[in-house]
Amino acid sequence: MGENTSGNAPLFQVRAEISVSAEPADVYSVISDLARSGEWSPECLGGEWVVGAPAEVGSVFRGENLRSEEVVSWAPVVRGKWHTHAEVVAAEPGRTFRWAMHDSAGGKQDSVWAFDIEAAGPAGSLLVHHFRMGTATEGIRGITAEMDRDEKQRFFADWAGKLEQDLAETLGRIKLVIEKN
Repeated sequence: MGENTSGNAPLFQVRAEISVSAEPADVYSVISDLARSGEWSPECLGGEWVVGAPAEVGSVFRGENLRSEEVVSWAPVVRGKWHTHAEVVAAEPGRTFRWAMHDSAGGKQDSVWAFDIEAAGPAGSLLVHHFRMGTATEGIRGITAEMDRDEKQRFFADWAGKLEQDLAETLGRIKLVIEKN
């Protein structure tokens, strides 16, 4: 379990949605500003664009992250502060914003975070947050390398629950950021 090289279902695929009292263009201007992600993300503290123009396809964002000891505490996941690099793979103002995580060599992994926005009502939007990991990333392979089958199953179940909680928390915080403006 964990590699998913046979074309089966993705390793992780989670989704959450929320209604926001703002036009899709206004929602997009917030969610595509990854440097502000510390305002809503449970792990990302923010960061900076290191390649390309902000929020354009092909641009790379260096994120600063923080994870506590309590998150899936039994598993050997990264704790404290660490950095990631992510490349924008879709940027359609008012519609969608997606980024793929890089591995340590700078290659795009099959690990994509996304926001999709749909108009809803006269001045509102439906904001959908997705995460999909088709095959295990470099990080997941490292975490699970010494695990037996049962431990891997437990880890994937616990991590999926963490991801679902993170997406819902992120959307709630984004709604507050957008609607207070």
